[in-house]
Amino acid sequence: MKVSRQQAGENRVRVLNLASRRFRERGFQGVSVADLMQEAGLTHGGFYKQFESKEDLIAQACALAISDNLEAYKQLAARNRRRAVKAIATELLSAIHRDDPAEGCVIAALGAEVSRADPATRHQVTNGINDILDLLAGLMPGRSEKEARQKAVAAYTTIIGAILLARAVDDPKMSDEILKTARTSVMAMAAVS
Repeated sequence: MKVSRQQAGENRVRVLNLASRRFRERGFQGVSVADLMQEAGLTHGGFYKQFESKEDLIAQACALAISDNLEAYKQLAARNRRRAVKAIATELLSAIHRDDPAEGCVIAALGAEVSRADPATRHQVTNGINDILDLLAGLMPGRSEKEARQKAVAAYTTIIGAILLARAVDDPKMSDEILKTARTSVMAMAAVS
């Protein structure tokens, strides 16, 4: 049965959204194309009509996840521009975010895997991280663009590192302590000096 262009496009978006969540949840190696397509209700053969390879899917799924993350950060910032960094830090450095990697920050979930991924995936992630840093730099106080960018880099790396550590430890109190300490640190970076 032939699939219309519109249906093919909808199928592609469904696979990308599902892949984006499953990769964050299970890692790149923890998701097979066959299982992904079955979960999407599509045939394995249909995958190759939409994507060149699993690596192509990974690159596109990472780009989608970062774009979704960036849009969510922009929405948080738009609600209260003056306290935008606090809102972003509070959202990301929360137990809810820590406990649901499939719906959260793709860098915190897959950063280590991306560092070993193919060039196309790394390029997509590099562009996305730069966009996130640009957003954060625009929200940070500073006497210069350079100082605001440095604060943005420090804040984002603190957030990502804290999420990774909070997920890695098996002590709930320590995990909460890591998140709370990182939130406090990021908020201090965003305070007007």
